[in-house]
Amino acid sequence: MAGLEVGSRITDRDRPSTHADVLRGIMAQAERDPEHPAVKDPARDLRYGDLVDEAERVARGLVARGVGDGDRVGIYLPNSADFVISALASLWVGAIFVPLSITDPDARLSVMLDDCAPTVIVVPTERSLDEVPSLARFQRATVGDLAAHASDSRLTPAPGYNAYSIYTSGTTGTPKGVLIGNDAFAVAIANTVGALGLDGRTRSLCVSPIHFDGSFLTVFPTLFAGGSVVMQPRDTLIHPRRFFNTVAAESITYTGFSPTYLRMLLASPQFSKLADTVLHIIALGGEAASLSDVEAVWKAAPGLEVWNRYGPTETAIAVTHIKLTPELTAGGAVPLGHPHPQVDFYLIDDEGGVIEQPDTVGELYIGGAQLMTGYWNAPELTAEVLREDVVPGTRVYRTGDLMYRDDTGDYVYVARADRVVKRSGMRISLIEMGEAMRRLPGVASVACVSYDAGEQLGIAAFVVPDGDVTAMELRRAGREWMADTMLPDRVELVAELPLTASSKLDERRLLAGAGLAEYRGAPAPAHPGPAGSREQGSGAGGL
Repeated sequence: MAGLEVGSRITDRDRPSTHADVLRGIMAQAERDPEHPAVKDPARDLRYGDLVDEAERVARGLVARGVGDGDRVGIYLPNSADFVISALASLWVGAIFVPLSITDPDARLSVMLDDCAPTVIVVPTERSLDEVPSLARFQRATVGDLAAHASDSRLTPAPGYNAYSIYTSGTTGTPKGVLIGNDAFAVAIANTVGALGLDGRTRSLCVSPIHFDGSFLTVFPTLFAGGSVVMQPRDTLIHPRRFFNTVAAESITYTGFSPTYLRMLLASPQFSKLADTVLHIIALGGEAASLSDVEAVWKAAPGLEVWNRYGPTETAIAVTHIKLTPELTAGGAVPLGHPHPQVDFYLIDDEGGVIEQPDTVGELYIGGAQLMTGYWNAPELTAEVLREDVVPGTRVYRTGDLMYRDDTGDYVYVARADRVVKRSGMRISLIEMGEAMRRLPGVASVACVSYDAGEQLGIAAFVVPDGDVTAMELRRAGREWMADTMLPDRVELVAELPLTASSKLDERRLLAGAGLAEYRGAPAPAHPGPAGSREQGSGAGGL
C-alpha cells in the first residue's frame, strides 16, 4: 500500500485489510518468497522460510511444555531473531507473549511474573541466570531447547483472542500488564504499513528494546510487508557510532525511536553522514517531538523523512502517523496527524463535553479497533480508563493527554495533564518551557522537570550546554527572551540527558543527581490553550 498523502484524510476506501492476523500475514510472505531475507542479528540471518519453519518448531515445543490457548509465554531475551521466533511461536499456539526486560531489577521482574504467571519463559542461551532468582520459580527454555524437543506432528496456526501483554509502570510505579488483542494488533500493524508505505524493499533497524512496544513498529510491520529486519543488542546501539555504522553497513531504509534518542544522535558529528546512506524514514514516538530537533535533522540530512507518531500502549502502539514538513510546522507546533483508519479521537472539555471547534484544548479519549482488551488481572483499573460513560454508545480510552485540533484537522499534543503545572496563577506546560529554553544560545538540549521545593512546586531546567556557557549566563539570557513565569527556578548543567530502558528521558536520575525530590502535588485543574487559542489560559509561548 502506498504511503498516505501528508495531511490528507483517510476514507473507507483507504482502510487497510485486516483479514489476516499478524502471524498469518508473515506466513503469507514466507509462502510468496521463502528466500527473501527476514530477520538478521549478530548471530543469525534468517530467510522468511527459515523464520516460519523455526517458529512452527518452537510452537510445537511450547505445546510439548504444556502451553495452550490463552496461556502466557514470558520472553526474557535481548533484541534478537530469537525474540521474533518466540513471539510468532506464541501466536501460533494461541498464547499471549509477554516481553520482559533483561535489565529490570529482580524485585520488579518478580512482581510481573507473579502477575502474569507464564507457563514457560523463553531465556537466552548465552547468559547466566543465576542472578535472576525470580526466573527459577518458573519453567524455562531456550529457543533451541523448544525446537529440539518439539512434537513430531505439524501444527496448524491457531492465534487466540489476545496477542501480547506489555508491562508499563504507569504513574504509580506498579507494573500493570496491558493486554492487546489479535485484532487490535493486526489493525495497528496494517495501519503502520499503509501509513509509511513499507514493502519488500524495506530494511528496518530495531533500536528500542523489545520490552517497549515501540520496538514492535519496526519489527512486525516490516515483516508483515515482506521487508527485512535488523536486530542489534540494545547496549550496542546506545553508542551513536554503532548506530551510524549499522545504518550504513546494513542499508537500513527505515527506523524509529524516541526523541530523546534522536537528540543523542544529533549531538554526534557523524549525524550528517546519514545523508549519504539509503535511510529514508525516521519515525519518532514515545515522547513529544521537539521542532528544533526535527529542524536539525532537515538541516543535516535534507533528504531524510521525519515522521511523527503517537499512541499510548493501551491503544496498540500507535494510532497516528504523519510526515513532517516545514509547511506543517510553520506555526511552531509539531502535529501528530489524523487518527488511523478504524480509530476515533474525541477531545473532552472540563465539563465532560465533546469539543467540536478547532484550536481548543481538551483531554484526548480514543475509541475504535486498536483499544486494549484491558489490564491483566486488574478489572477495576481497566474500568477507570476504558470508559463507556463519556461518549454515548462508544467505549473509549482516557489517555490523560491534552491536545487540540488545528484548522486542517491535525491533532497537536500540548502536554500530559499531569505535566501542566500552575505557578503564580499561570498554567504552564513543561514541554513548552523546554522548547523555549532550547532556543537560547548555548543550549544543545534541555529537559524541564518539576521538583519539590519545600511543599511548593519548583521547576528545574537540565541543560546539556553547547560550548562554554554557565548556568548564570543561561538564566540571564532567559530573562532577555522569556516571560518571568516561563523562567525555571534552577538551571542545572549536565553532560547528557539520561535514558530509561525504553529510551525515554529518565527524570528520576536527573532529579537525584541534582539532589532534588520529585514533586507529587496535584496537577493544574484546567487546561492551557495553544498559541492563538480561543480558550483562556497561559499558553506559554516560545521565544
